[in-house]
Amino acid sequence: MALLLEEIIRSVEAFLRLKNSNQKPYVDPTLDPVLLVPGIAGSILNAVDHEKGTEERVWVRIFGADHEFRTKMWSRFDPSTGKTISLDPKTTIEVPQDRAGLLAIDVLDPDLIVGRESVYYFHEMIAEMLGWGFQEGKTLFGFGYDFRQSNRLQETLDQFAKKLESVYKASGEKKINVISHSMGGLLVKCFMGLHSDIFEKYVQNWIAIAAPFRGAPGYITSTLLNGMSFVNGWEQNFFVSKWSMHQLLIECPSIYELMCCPYFKWELPPVLELWREKQSNDGVGTPGVVLESYRSLESLEVFTKSLSNNTADYCGESIDLPFNWKIMEWAHETKRVLESAKLPSQVKFYNIYGTNLETPHSVCYGNENMPVKDLTNLRYFQPTYICVDGDGTVPVESAMADGLEAVARVGVPGEHRGILNDHRVFRMLKQWLNVGEPDPFYNPINDYVILPTTFEMEEHHENGLEVASVKESWDILAGDNNNGTAESTVSSISVSRPGSDENPQAEARATLTVHPQNDGRQHVELNAVSVSVDA
Repeated sequence: MALLLEEIIRSVEAFLRLKNSNQKPYVDPTLDPVLLVPGIAGSILNAVDHEKGTEERVWVRIFGADHEFRTKMWSRFDPSTGKTISLDPKTTIEVPQDRAGLLAIDVLDPDLIVGRESVYYFHEMIAEMLGWGFQEGKTLFGFGYDFRQSNRLQETLDQFAKKLESVYKASGEKKINVISHSMGGLLVKCFMGLHSDIFEKYVQNWIAIAAPFRGAPGYITSTLLNGMSFVNGWEQNFFVSKWSMHQLLIECPSIYELMCCPYFKWELPPVLELWREKQSNDGVGTPGVVLESYRSLESLEVFTKSLSNNTADYCGESIDLPFNWKIMEWAHETKRVLESAKLPSQVKFYNIYGTNLETPHSVCYGNENMPVKDLTNLRYFQPTYICVDGDGTVPVESAMADGLEAVARVGVPGEHRGILNDHRVFRMLKQWLNVGEPDPFYNPINDYVILPTTFEMEEHHENGLEVASVKESWDILAGDNNNGTAESTVSSISVSRPGSDENPQAEARATLTVHPQNDGRQHVELNAVSVSVDA
C-alpha cells in the first residue's frame, strides 16, 4: 500500500520538475568544483572495434545485452601487468567522456524509456546539484572507469590524476570536492595512498558514500560462487544473465579486492558455512550431515575446489575459468595499500554509510535435508545469508572502518544505491560543500541532519481494511512572478493494484492543489489516501 502512495508522490515531484523546466538554470560561479566517482558497474563502457572503426555500448544495455557482453566484455587477467584484457583481440573497452565525464555515470542505459530508474546511477544527485548552482564542465564533473580492473591499476590511477588536474584548471584552479560511491571509495583511497602529493595538491574534501572499506563479505562470496544480477524485475529477462556475469567477475581484480578483509578485527568474523554429507568412520554405516564453517582465508580452499572445473564457451572455444590465485595475490597487495593509506593533513574526509537493512555478512550453502555432496556443484545451490545491519550490500561495520581521521561519520537509513538520492544525504552535501546559506538545522556535533518537513502520514485498520493517508507540500521558488495562475488549480490522481497471492488488492487516490504564485513563491499541496485489504 505504501508503494502506491510513494508512486503518487514521485509522479507529483516529476510534474513539478517538468513544470519549471523552461526556466533558465541557476548558476553559482562561486562554488568549488565537485568530482563524482562511481562504484562497480557504475560507468558506461563502450567496445571499440579497431578493425571496423565502430563503437557500441556494451555496459549498460538492457536489450540484446547478453551476447555483446560475452563477446566484448569477457576477459582474462594478465599477472604481469595487473590488467584484465578482453578476449576479443580487436576490441578495447573505453569510457565515454561527454558532458565532462558525467554522461558515463548519469543514466547507464540512455536508450531505456520504461523502467529507466533501474539504470540511474548519479542521475538524481546530478540533477539536485545542478539545481544548487553547479554547472557541468565548470564546477561539476564525473570520472567513469573500467570497473573490471584493479582499484590500484596504474593506468586507471594515471587517468584519475589527469582528471584531477583538468578539473582544477577548468574551475579556475579551485581545489576539488571528491564524492565517491561504493567501490569508488576504494579507488580514491588507493590513489591517495600511492599518490598522496597529487591528491593533496588538488583535493580539499573527500566524501565517501557507502564505501566497503573492509569488503562486502556476504555479497562477494555468493557473487564469486553464483554470480550476480544488477537489475531485478522484468528488465532481467533482457539483461546480462547471471551466469554470463559470473564468468566475467571470476577474472575481475576489482571483485577480489571487495572480498572480506581477513586481518580486520570484525566484531563477528564473516564465515562460509556448508552442510556436508560425511561417511561414517568405518565407511559402511549411514552417512551423516555436518555443518562446516570456514573463515575468510580458510574459505579460499572452498572457492578453489568449487570452481576447479568451471569453463566458458567463447566463440566455440572452451576456456578454463577457475578461481584465480594470481588475482588473489594481486588483491592482497591492494588491501595492503588500502590499509597503509593516510589522509593528507590539508584534506578533510567525511563518511556516509547506509543502515537499517538486512545485509549479507556470512553465507551458508545446503541444509540438513539437502547437503552439499560435491563442491563443484556448489554454484547450483542457492545461498542463505546470515545478515547484519547495513545498506543491503555493505555492512555498517565495514563502511565505518575507513581507518582515517574523519570530520564526520553519519549513518543514513537507506539502500546501497538508493542512498545516492536520499534527501538527508543531499542536506549533508550542501553543508559540507558550502552551498548557499549555512543550514541552521544541521548539527555537526552529533553528525546528524534534522530536516524541517510538512510530511505527515497516518495508518489505521478498519473493518478488515488497512487505510493510510499522506499530506505533503512543496514550495516552488522562482525569480519572477510570471509563471503563476490567477487562481488555484485542483487535480486528482488515482493508482490501483490488483490482488495476488503475495500482495493484497490496493487502491490510492490523491488531490493535488497548486496555489497562485506570490512574491516568487508557489505553494503546492498533496493529500492522498490508500486502502488495501488487511493482510
